[in-house]
Order: sequence, then structure tokens, then C-alpha cells
Amino acid sequence: MRQKKQEALIDKRLFYRNLARLALPIALQSLMLAAVAAGDALMLGKVAQDEMTAVSLATQIQFVQNMFLSAVTAAGAILGAQYWGKGDRRTLEDVFNIMLWICGAVSVLFFLACELAPKQLMRIFTDDAPLIAIGSAYLRIAGWSYLFTGISQCYLTTMKVSEHVKPGALISSCAVILNICLNAVFIFGLFGAPRMQARGAALATTISRVVELVLCVAVSFNASCIRPAFDRIMRLPKQLGSDFVKQCLPLIGGSLCWGVGFTSYTAIMGHMGTDAAAANSVAAVVRDLICCMCNGIGSAAGIIVGNEFGAGRLELGKAYGIKLRNISFVIGFFSTALVLAVTPVVVKMVILTDQARGYLTGIMVIMSFYMIGRCVNTVTINGVLNGGGDTIFDMYSLVVCMWMIAIPLALAGAFVLHWSPLAVYACTCLDEVGKIPWVMVRLRKYKWVQDLTRQMNTP
Repeated sequence: MRQKKQEALIDKRLFYRNLARLALPIALQSLMLAAVAAGDALMLGKVAQDEMTAVSLATQIQFVQNMFLSAVTAAGAILGAQYWGKGDRRTLEDVFNIMLWICGAVSVLFFLACELAPKQLMRIFTDDAPLIAIGSAYLRIAGWSYLFTGISQCYLTTMKVSEHVKPGALISSCAVILNICLNAVFIFGLFGAPRMQARGAALATTISRVVELVLCVAVSFNASCIRPAFDRIMRLPKQLGSDFVKQCLPLIGGSLCWGVGFTSYTAIMGHMGTDAAAANSVAAVVRDLICCMCNGIGSAAGIIVGNEFGAGRLELGKAYGIKLRNISFVIGFFSTALVLAVTPVVVKMVILTDQARGYLTGIMVIMSFYMIGRCVNTVTINGVLNGGGDTIFDMYSLVVCMWMIAIPLALAGAFVLHWSPLAVYACTCLDEVGKIPWVMVRLRKYKWVQDLTRQMNTP
């Protein structure tokens, strides 16, 4: 009965139009970003298995950086969506300023780490000397791209929440297409360029990030776009800063739990041999490509729910949240079928040893079931719950399901019980599937149904 009442609040045509308007460009943006990793893997896989594996391991550094950046920009998106729904443009500019401060500092720290200690960073993921040498050379060049990534993500996030999602997706797509083209040029030495292999992939990434930031700044000068308020960047509203920190800290905790945990999975597989690491690297690219749709719907869910809450329409926002939860299950089962369908094609596409090929087939089958949990949790937690400011739950669920169950089992299986790589990989998939019932209970408590906006005291 309650669900029917909630459904009655929804104008389905308007809902699906808004969902498509937001989700499709964001999904395209996510797909294009994942395509860079796919391009690296495919091109380097044609060169040598070690080149492909080393770059896959080295990019885990950027993965960790992105955990910080995504937490900060997610906090900005939560508050930004609600203030945009309220019609408060000035406060959204201040949110933009806060994101720039924090993301800029994070980007500088990761740049310095890659330039000053690349070998030490690579040793976190592997003890294989050739992989360390290749990965270190990659990081010294790719580290420069980390300086620009944080700033461009602030611009793209602000575009996303202020109804400029299409220009943001177009910018990301252009940068990715440039990245892939330059990958081919520098990895294989086309058109007279030096044949740089792994270092070529790093150079291509750096150039494309510079272009992405330039395009973001250029587009932001459109009168309808939100730009940083540089005249106020040194005097941010204390109330807004406090609200931002309240949202951001749990997100950083959750991102670190998930990011370091996911990196731990890669490190564990990396220490199980080159074949297992190579198979895991290829499967990770496929996973990221197929997750693009749930990423798009998850981001759109947060914006849609946040806009309604900021405008004071709490019941409608709640009804949207339940509807989006149902959609997440459909996307999850579709993703499972898609992984199984592409497995034979993927196994034949890259150059692997027979042992690595066998591992890859098994990993893809296991990953197909993992996709259900990944899609449901991405849309429900990162979209619906976060859209209403319920950011603490994600951290709790990760501490329990990932750090108290999945990681200890994977470590024990790899280094104590000496299980096969497939059994260890299955352990790394337990966290997403295992927390679905818990997520459903949390959703029904409706703690996420709240208006986070307030009237700011402006000078």
C-alpha cells in the first residue's frame, strides 16, 4: 500500500526523462574514462604482458588519489544539488571554492609522492623487479597529470549538479578520445614519435588531462555556468564549511575504506604470481567498463533526490529513492548477463599465457555474480542515501563487510591456506554481495530523507 502511494507521487514520464538526461551523459563520461584503462590494457597487452601488468598496478596510485577526490567532490555534489534545487547560486559558488582548496592540496601531495618515491609505491603492489622498474618509469611521467586531475574534477562536478551535465560529458569524452589516440602514437611509436611503451601511456594521460582542464575553464565562462568565486575564495562561510566537513569526513572514511581495500585486493592478487595479476588486471578493465551504467544512474540518483530535498519536496524525493532502488536491481542482473556474454571475446583479445587465460575465464564468471551487488549498492548507497546526506552508512558497511570479512579471508586464503587465485578472488567479491540485505534495511529507515540547506549569512 505504501509503495503504491509513493508510486502515485511520481510523474513517470518526467522521472525517466530526468533520469535519462542526467544518467546517460554521466554514464558516457564514466565509460570514456574506463575506455582509457581499456585502451592501455589492450595496447600494452599487444606489446608485452609485463608492460600491461605494471601499468595496471601503477595506476592503483591514481585510484587511491581518486578516492580522496571523489569523496570531496561527492560532498560538493550532495550540497550542490540541494542548493541548486533551492535556487541558491551564490552558495553553490562557495561550495565550488571549498572543493578547489581541498582537491588542489590532495593533487599536489600525490604528485610529489610519484616524483620522489615511485619505486617505494610500486613495491606496495608487487615484489617483481621488472614490474617495479616499468611501473616507476610510468609514475614519474603520469604523476604530472595528478596535478590537473583534482581541479578538473571540481569543474566537472559543478557542471553535473547545475544542469550542465552534457558539456561536462563532452569535455571528458574529448579528453579520453585524445588520450586513446595519443596512447597509440606514443606506445607504438606512430608517425615518427618515439616508441615509449608504458611511458607513452603516461605521457598521453598527462597531455589529455591538461587539455581537459583547459576545456573546463573555457566552458565555465559561459554566463549560465557556475564558476569559482575567486573574490571570496579566502573567506568562505563558516556555516557552509561546517556542513561540508560534516558530509565530507564520512565520505573520505568510506572512500579510504573502499579504495585502500580495493587496492589491497589488487596487491593480494599481484603477490599470487604474474599470471594471476595479469588476469585480474584484464578483468578489472571489463568490470569498470560494465559498471558505467550503474555509475551514471547512481550519480543521477543523488542529483535527482538532492534537488527535490533542497526544494523542500521530501515525499517526492523519497518516492524517487525507492524507484531508483528498484531500477538498480534491473541494472545488476543485466550486468551479470553482459559479463558472461563478453567473457569468451575478452579471453581471446589479449596476449596471455595459458595459465593466465584460465584464471581470467574463472575470474570473469565469479565477477558476474559480484556485479549484482556492485550495481545495487552503487545506486542505493552512493546515489539515494548520499543524496539525502546519509553518508555515514557507507563507511560502516565497508568496515564490516570488506575489512572484517572479505580482506581477512583473502589474506588467509592467499598466504596461510594457499588457496588457488580463483578462490582468493571470490573472497574479494564477498563484500558487495554480502551487504545487500543490510542496505535494504537502511533504506527503509528513511534517515536519508532530509533537507540539508540553510540560509547563509552573506557579507
